[in-house]
Amino acid sequence: MLIAQLSVAGEGDLYPLPPPDDSVDIDQPALDEFLAGQSNLPWVVFRAAHRAANFPALPARARAVLAALARTVDANRPYAAIFARRELLTGRAMQSMRTFYRSLDDLEAAGLIERVPQKRFGTAGLFGRAYLHLTEKSAIVLGYMSPLSETQSSDTQSPARQLSATPSDESASLDTETLSALGHSFSPPCVTVADGAIYKDLFPKNQKRQPGELPADLQRLLSLGFRQFLIFKLMREAKAQAKLLSDVVEATWEHLRNAKRPISYLRALLRSPVDFGHQIRAKRLAAERLAEEKAQAANIDATVLQCAGHVFIDIANTRLITISSTADSISVHDYREARPRVSTGQWTAAFVAALNAREVVRATSDQVTAFRLKCENNHAVQPKGTETTVQAIPRTRTSTINNRLNEMKKMLRATCAGVSLDTREARLAESSGQGSKVNA
Repeated sequence: MLIAQLSVAGEGDLYPLPPPDDSVDIDQPALDEFLAGQSNLPWVVFRAAHRAANFPALPARARAVLAALARTVDANRPYAAIFARRELLTGRAMQSMRTFYRSLDDLEAAGLIERVPQKRFGTAGLFGRAYLHLTEKSAIVLGYMSPLSETQSSDTQSPARQLSATPSDESASLDTETLSALGHSFSPPCVTVADGAIYKDLFPKNQKRQPGELPADLQRLLSLGFRQFLIFKLMREAKAQAKLLSDVVEATWEHLRNAKRPISYLRALLRSPVDFGHQIRAKRLAAERLAEEKAQAANIDATVLQCAGHVFIDIANTRLITISSTADSISVHDYREARPRVSTGQWTAAFVAALNAREVVRATSDQVTAFRLKCENNHAVQPKGTETTVQAIPRTRTSTINNRLNEMKKMLRATCAGVSLDTREARLAESSGQGSKVNA
């Protein structure tokens, strides 16, 4: 139509056509070579895709899907399950989803693929994947298996599936005699991944999910009316407050158990600025110290019981130590003393410490004899003191002693009265002078 031309409409000058670009035609071969070199397939896979694309017994849409399956299946295991999503196969076949399903129906009718029914997971009640499998006919057509190898391995392989259909066109690459010779079965399909990893992981490791069980130290909250999901929520609240719910419950369990509203009380404790972790650490440290002290005391008692009834001597050969048979007392005899000293108090710790430090060792008979000889020599060297009788000398009070005692009495009386001794003597002198005048 002339009215649709730019020159007739008058838009040629306002909106001129873009200048012709001859570089597009020049670069088109390079673009085709680039697109053709994107897929570097092995020769076996390339030949299978070529055979599938030129199979005359199928329509064009079925040939495209068969070529996509030939590129996707594992060439070493052509009967294995094809791990590929519908999006991948439709993209390789360049078809829509509805056309893709029609192509699968054509391939299944021709006996080239086998569609395994979809299974369900018994525990979760969900549908699983429905995999595709190549049949014997398609494996031979694509060149993955040869008729000679199929005939030789027919006696060793177990029957799993049979051919479901025969080609309808006489121009197919296989005749009826070859198909009848291949009417045996193969082993069930394996689960080897043919096109990379599985697209969807049913059990991801990095997924944030609710743990199945509560911690052992928080399960006692269930007896107070706490629900499992509420405890998990309180754990998050405690983490937001820089606390641990286990520390809070451990530190305040007695009060929490006796509370009328334990849920509100526990949330109030989470909002409080108290460091419950420090309290738990202090309690644990005290318990550890107590356990260490008990273990040390038990070790000391066991060591003392082993030493009961034995004689020990120090390394300087100056003291002889004897443990009683009941291990409740110890006697220490110094060579400078005439008799040994008996101790029944807290002597076990010091004795075990000296024993562990090798300051005291088990005494032999020779060492005991040498110690006693040393004691006898020490007592013989000391001079014997002579007993002297001290006669009691009677003491008599002289006039000087009496005068001194009288002065001390006067001083004490003046001090008790609050008057100095000089003032009192002056008053006594004045009173005695006035009395003499009156008498005169």
